[in-house]
Amino acid sequence: MRLHAYHRSSTSYRVRIALNLKALEYETVPVDLLKAEQRSEAYRTLNCFAGVPALEVDGRVYAQSLAILEWLDERYPERRLLPSAIEERFAARELAYAVATELHAPLNSPVLTYLEQDLGLSKEAVRVWYHRWLGKTLAGVEAKLEERRSGDFLFDTPGLFEAVLIPQLYNARRFAFDLAVMPRITRIEAACLALPAFAAAHPDNQPDAPQKVPA
Repeated sequence: MRLHAYHRSSTSYRVRIALNLKALEYETVPVDLLKAEQRSEAYRTLNCFAGVPALEVDGRVYAQSLAILEWLDERYPERRLLPSAIEERFAARELAYAVATELHAPLNSPVLTYLEQDLGLSKEAVRVWYHRWLGKTLAGVEAKLEERRSGDFLFDTPGLFEAVLIPQLYNARRFAFDLAVMPRITRIEAACLALPAFAAAHPDNQPDAPQKVPA
């Protein structure tokens, strides 16, 4: 099993978390987004979407992180990412999809670069954009967690929702977003980051992280 990924990519991060939660062994193959390696002819041959992550398993290549997460849960059902009860599965998907679909696209690096370089927005204006959309969706997530009276995780153990949430919170902190008013979210964040599966998936602990790359 080989995971083509970039250390700071939130979609790569969420797949690493899922693989670790399921205790699956995999090799990381770094794809440097800053050097546009994802757009190279060789990589496009592997993944026609020209993005990360791409997961190679038994001679097949799987792309699109949410689809990968659900495929992993079906292919390797031990240590489930999604609960068995239908209403609980919906709750996990509802929150995970809110984060993945409402936040990833408008807050992704190519969009932020376009706003600044092509449209001429200042860094402060881009920060306001980022905080605006992040706050809107995370406020809804916090409200749902409050309704459920969630504890350290959405359910008894971390799964799909946490695998999607934690990378987005990593990005939120990079952009100095104030999470203090979201106690349910930050409680889940703290509980997850204390677990080895999440620690091993963290961008700073990847082979292509700046401090890991030989000078």
